Amino acid sequence: MLLSQLPQAPFKLQRKGTKSAKRRLKRRSRKEARHATNTNHVIAKTIVTEAERTGRGLSLEELRGIRERVRLRRPQRVALHSWAFAQLTDFIVNKARRTGVPLVFVDPTYTSRQSVECDHVDTRNRVSQAVFTCRSCGVAAHAERNAFRVVARKGEAVWTAGRESRVPATP
Repeated sequence: MLLSQLPQAPFKLQRKGTKSAKRRLKRRSRKEARHATNTNHVIAKTIVTEAERTGRGLSLEELRGIRERVRLRRPQRVALHSWAFAQLTDFIVNKARRTGVPLVFVDPTYTSRQSVECDHVDTRNRVSQAVFTCRSCGVAAHAERNAFRVVARKGEAVWTAGRESRVPATP
């Protein structure tokens, strides 16, 4: 294959600005959108199917406004803004509702800084992107594993609070 026959990179097509270049860019963006949608469907189906199979519920962080709140470096911004997490959340909600899997949303505040063992919250608990070490109880774990266990526990608390009766007991 000749070098001139290779597909052009998106930035070259954008720079070119011709009608055919714009048409090709539009076709490529639709293809990428279909791929992302399909990937989100597969992920959502896997998550909900596993929860249904094991008889468990799901708890998700309420991530509204994350793009406005989070400050990231440029490469991380590209990854964050190109991921359709709202679409993935919608797919999980719909599939969970259809299959009857319990689902709750929890407050994401401090989930990556909080210890699952002692509930101690400290910025210094997150040693690095991958390592979590509690300054209070000394527990060491993978940061993501600790965070998802915190989210699971918060979800259990939200689920239990929603099931408890708020009607005063009759004397």
